[in-house]
Amino acid sequence: MITTETTVRQNPTASAYNRFGPLGQSLAPFVLALIVGAVVLTVTGKDALGTYAIIFQQAFLGVTNLADTLLFSTPLILTGVATLVAFRAGVFNVGVEGSLYLGAFMAAWVGFTWTGLPGVVVLPLAFVLAGLVGALWAWVPAALKAYLQVDEVVTTLMLNYVAIFFTSFLVNGPFLAPGTANSMSPAVAPQAEVPRFMQSSQFNWSFVFAIVLTFGGGWMLRRSTLGYAIRMVGDNSRFAAAGGINVARTLIYAMLLSGMVGGFAGAAQILGVNGRFIDNFSPGYGFQGITVALLAAERPLVVIPAAIFFGALTNGGGLVQLFSNIPIDLINVLQGTVMLFATTRLAFKWLKSRPGKE
Repeated sequence: MITTETTVRQNPTASAYNRFGPLGQSLAPFVLALIVGAVVLTVTGKDALGTYAIIFQQAFLGVTNLADTLLFSTPLILTGVATLVAFRAGVFNVGVEGSLYLGAFMAAWVGFTWTGLPGVVVLPLAFVLAGLVGALWAWVPAALKAYLQVDEVVTTLMLNYVAIFFTSFLVNGPFLAPGTANSMSPAVAPQAEVPRFMQSSQFNWSFVFAIVLTFGGGWMLRRSTLGYAIRMVGDNSRFAAAGGINVARTLIYAMLLSGMVGGFAGAAQILGVNGRFIDNFSPGYGFQGITVALLAAERPLVVIPAAIFFGALTNGGGLVQLFSNIPIDLINVLQGTVMLFATTRLAFKWLKSRPGKE
């Protein structure tokens, strides 16, 4: 019989990693990324502390700066939650970007088409339809995975480009705003825009929506019957099937939820910031959400600080090149390093869970 002590002794790397605890495991990628960035700056003769001070000041000091950081964090919270729900079911969904684009266009379409509706009707309607479109888009790879065992990484990745190019066709063709040379839709009606908190920033109520949805997602995964089924399927699909859980149906539900939240993310960005659908408006919110979900692992609430970290880099990093001779590529280095260490966490988790050998 293999005891826990034997397993730990045969997996010393996993054991050392486990000693950090859940909080330490979540913070480790951030800390390591900052250390790597400091080393790069020091080796190239730059002031690491001064650079980080500029980023911190621009990201957090001052009401407007903090508001802008939270603004940049909002789509990442939503895409992080969207990706995490699928991850928790054992599905590696990289197609949140596609749901985001289609949800964004649907929200914009509602906003510039149904201009006669009051805000209390058109705004919720735009979000609901955006979520439905995002969910329907995720249903295709979900069904292929659940019933035909088609690799979801391939299908979701390819469908991202289909969604992006399709929306590009729409705003360069039938829905191109009259009198504009740029690829964008008509502006949404004022009552379809998400209200802002202040005049000095575009920070708006979408952030509150993202926070509430994150807490709701955490409750769903921990307390609801569907959440239990998702967790069981993600942990061990064979055991879940033996326990009477319909694995295929649970996978589809998880992907539908993932796509729905991705659609919400698109609606929040269009109705809260852009005011219209703009071709290629996303800098990769769906893909950044993968990193956020990797950092959060199985803890939905960790999505919030992880997204804020990336929001701070985006907001604070904009002044690095302006006030110093440090290229903006430093921000890409930090983000890439965080993703590298976040992925490494999965390897440590796998090592920790490996059974020992006799």
